[in-house]
Amino acid sequence: MKAKNLACPIDGERLTLEEKQLRCVNGHSFDLARQGYVNLLPVQHKRSKHPGDSKDMVVARQRFLDAGVYAPVADLLSAILHTAIAGIEQPSCLDAGCGEGYYLEYALNYLRAKKADDALSLIGLDISKEAVIAAAKRNKDISWVVGTNRQPPLLPVSVDIILCVFGFHSFQGFNKILPLGGKLVLVEPGPDHLQELRQVTYAQLNKTELSKLDDAFAMGFKQVDEQVLRFTTPALSNETLKDLLLMTPHFFRATQEGREAAAKLDDVSLTVDMVFRSLEKTEDIVAEAEQAPSVE
Repeated sequence: MKAKNLACPIDGERLTLEEKQLRCVNGHSFDLARQGYVNLLPVQHKRSKHPGDSKDMVVARQRFLDAGVYAPVADLLSAILHTAIAGIEQPSCLDAGCGEGYYLEYALNYLRAKKADDALSLIGLDISKEAVIAAAKRNKDISWVVGTNRQPPLLPVSVDIILCVFGFHSFQGFNKILPLGGKLVLVEPGPDHLQELRQVTYAQLNKTELSKLDDAFAMGFKQVDEQVLRFTTPALSNETLKDLLLMTPHFFRATQEGREAAAKLDDVSLTVDMVFRSLEKTEDIVAEAEQAPSVE
């Protein structure tokens, strides 16, 4: 566990590594799992017994991503990260909702190829224990943590850039751990993303809408850049298409009839349409709120 900026999820104090445990000054301790990750998700922060992606979803996503279908997505994300950390002596990057670790490992290899990984700290955070276990098996040079974006177990203003690829946005949590000038990169589906798959799974094909950023602006962020990545995949096999469906929300949103129709697809090319929005923290909204006197 290389990260030095992890915080106790109970009291927010710094966690330090002692043998195979992370401990805070108040005696709270968290064991390092044999796979190399740490679970910093207390029971009181869970909304279900097993939150996040299931093992089947994780395995499907791992097969799909390792096939390289989304390599252009990982490449652009890595390039954005490369630009964002330029000039920072000891950059720290959090992948908030890292899944099974594909994008963060890709970014590390990308930066190494450009000799831009010196003193770089990469942290992958996901609420799914199954996803983090898979990520920990993927790469030991990245710190993998089970935790929530709503209350990320990191010290205040200790992360320089946050990546959130199809993840849950918690702008309050992100504001707290970013310094002024810190960056947040949101990757979301554009209006035509996977339209060939969606027109089979749904009775009516609706355009995908980007999430509103009003909450981000209210939490002290401003948008500084937007890039659209659009391409057509090679023809995908039936098995690859099944993996794709299982790893997306469409699997649960579609009707049984829609899932059965999608399961029959084979040798189909898909439209990939993704939007990369870069935000910058310009105000310490969370810190200001915590310092403000209470009114009774």
